[in-house]
Amino acid sequence: MKEKFYISTAIAYTSGKPHIGNTYEIVLADAIARYKRLQGYDVYFQTGTDEHGEKIQLKAMEKSVTPQQYVDEVAAEIKLIWDTMNTSYDRFVRTTDPLHVEKVQHIFRKLYEQGDIYLGTYEGLYCTPCESFFTESQLVDGKCPDCGREVHYKKEEAYFFCLSKYQDRLRQYIDEHPEFIQPESRKNEMIHNFLDPGLQDLCVSRTSFDWGVPVDFDPKHVVYVWLDALTNYITNIGYDTDRSTEEFYHWWPADLHLVGKDIIRFHTIYWPIFLMALDLPLPKQVFGHPWLLMNNDKMSKSKGNVIYADDLVQFFGVDAVRYYVLHDIPFANDGNITYELLIDRINSDLANVLGNLVNRTISMGHKYFNGSIQNAHAKDIMDDGFIEMIQDLPRKVEEKMNGLEVGDALDEIMLLLRRSNKYIDETMPWTLAKEDEKKDRLMTVLYHLLESIRVSAVLLQAFLPDTAASILHQLGTSCQLLTYQNDGNYQLQEAEILFMRIDKDKKLVEIAQTLARSIV
Repeated sequence: MKEKFYISTAIAYTSGKPHIGNTYEIVLADAIARYKRLQGYDVYFQTGTDEHGEKIQLKAMEKSVTPQQYVDEVAAEIKLIWDTMNTSYDRFVRTTDPLHVEKVQHIFRKLYEQGDIYLGTYEGLYCTPCESFFTESQLVDGKCPDCGREVHYKKEEAYFFCLSKYQDRLRQYIDEHPEFIQPESRKNEMIHNFLDPGLQDLCVSRTSFDWGVPVDFDPKHVVYVWLDALTNYITNIGYDTDRSTEEFYHWWPADLHLVGKDIIRFHTIYWPIFLMALDLPLPKQVFGHPWLLMNNDKMSKSKGNVIYADDLVQFFGVDAVRYYVLHDIPFANDGNITYELLIDRINSDLANVLGNLVNRTISMGHKYFNGSIQNAHAKDIMDDGFIEMIQDLPRKVEEKMNGLEVGDALDEIMLLLRRSNKYIDETMPWTLAKEDEKKDRLMTVLYHLLESIRVSAVLLQAFLPDTAASILHQLGTSCQLLTYQNDGNYQLQEAEILFMRIDKDKKLVEIAQTLARSIV
């Protein structure tokens, strides 16, 4: 049986259309999921939408629609963008799904009946967008530490969860499982900012609004949106407090929760404690990925610096956008995006290196051998290092992907592709073609190049699925082996341009005009 791998994104909050920074997470998760499938894992990839809370109720009121109508529209838009980015999720979940709602009620009741939840009164400083209470000491410059917005005093009857009861157990778990929170900086932040000062009991219900999962034994309360949202990782694979399904026991615990660094606290403190209270295993790893900034500034509609994924796809194509966000956001530090940077990356990596290599190699295969290439075994000593690099690529990519260093994994592939272009310059096939006695050497050179391209394309299926499929089609092969094949056979198809070089000045004018029309 295949080894299982369960990966999830945070479910997107339905407060509005996700920008490219939000979309980065689903593309990153997709690349990891596709790579794991490539390795032979039985992969389950879950994403979806978080649809309850006061902020949603207020947004719906502004638009004069019901909260359900509002979230139906936004959830459809989010799903459309995820699909536009060619993501291969197995399940798109919604927290308004009646089955999820029922299971959340069962979880709340169980935690209440076993004494982990109790009724009290909460008063404190509340951030409506984050739907969170904070103490004075947690504020940053008097504002919400998570989003930087204003907070206001609020008092209401509420149910509380005894976080403090599980604090020492969670700290011990983190100490004994150093891989649980990644990267290391996020783990240190959680320990020093939250666990070391001591956890306060968490408010887990609201009475000041009603758009949420009702507490079934006290219906004037709705379940706190984070308790509702976090449990999606188990409710949608068959967990229930009475009797869970075989599907749940197959998939849980999750192998990787992929979340933004701004919500790492919820996933590495609240969520594991909820699971401990339910006597369930903890996810194996939570990765708090960095942000994608616009001109080195956090994207915000109020700042007018938001870029949307569907606009980028319209301007540059799906795989070009995927490549940029996967390649140019570091493992632990924020990345940056501008239209200029995106164009430069497309031209340098995708057009000049990848596209040029594939096009010139296939064109030479047709020109010199009518598209039929085998290994003529006329190897030169200079080929050894090149073949060794082809053979070593899968190991290097696996090493980077195991550490979730996706951009570095792509760099390893690009290194081989650059080396392949250099190999063409070194072997000079156009010169070999002038001498009949060097025909076997010429075919051997082209064969080595095709194997380099093939192995790269098989790996690129995780990152640039459409481009990889096009390359393999042009090569006329379905071989998925990640090792250099000594006796392959290529029946090349017609060469097609993968990525056109972009005239930067002309493209920037086009983008500005298009965006101006959309605003009007």
